[in-house]
Amino acid sequence: MKYVHIERREKIAIVSFDRGMAANPLSYQVMRELTDAARSFEDDHQTAAIVLTGREDNFSLGFDLKDPEVARLKDAPLAERRMIVATGRRMCQAWEDLAPLTISAMEGWCVGGGVALSVATDLRVISSSGGMYVPEVERGMNMSWGSVPRITNLVGPARAKRIIVLAEKLTAETAVHFGLADELADPGSTLTKALELAQRAAEMPPVALRMCKRDINAYANALAAVASHSDYDDFALTSGSDDGQEGINSFLEKRPPNFTGN
Repeated sequence: MKYVHIERREKIAIVSFDRGMAANPLSYQVMRELTDAARSFEDDHQTAAIVLTGREDNFSLGFDLKDPEVARLKDAPLAERRMIVATGRRMCQAWEDLAPLTISAMEGWCVGGGVALSVATDLRVISSSGGMYVPEVERGMNMSWGSVPRITNLVGPARAKRIIVLAEKLTAETAVHFGLADELADPGSTLTKALELAQRAAEMPPVALRMCKRDINAYANALAAVASHSDYDDFALTSGSDDGQEGINSFLEKRPPNFTGN
């Protein structure tokens, strides 16, 4: 894989992704690689915990709006657009479906698609100098990739509306207070803190750990598919709307957007 690396340390695995730039954006290619990385553990009964981490400066500032595949999709058939747009959803589902305990180690900022990916893991360790931010609605689009029920499970309906609908930028401390993140770490030490949690998982009885994780997820996500089954179609609609284009243009041009409801 070009952007994703897997390191194994006995019962613990570290999956890292790096686009070679500070924003560490999620292109379609890196999302497919992260999906493949997750699926590589499907028949692995020995790994107890998997730590997912980005760059040392930022976990990820979200979906790559400048990805060449984005421009190409504008003229693609609807059937192809639906399939490609679901790439992020498949990535997050692959991570949520893993049997080992999964932990995101997040240096710097975790934004948009980065948040969607992180909440598909079981736990999140965040740097005290970082933060979390979901700007999709602010840019004329909906929050997708199955992340709305996941975020709501973690923080509750009211705080989910502040995070998703009002696009509040959360400091690391507020993210932990809200329950969107679980552990605060000093800058540069999120991986160390995540590995401490992973080691605790590695010391647990492996079958009981996986059974209990499965049961918790089954209860928490019982209606998740009902709430988010069409979010990728919603994204295709909103991203192709006038407001969706205005949201992207205003972001790239660094100006306030002028939404019209079209």
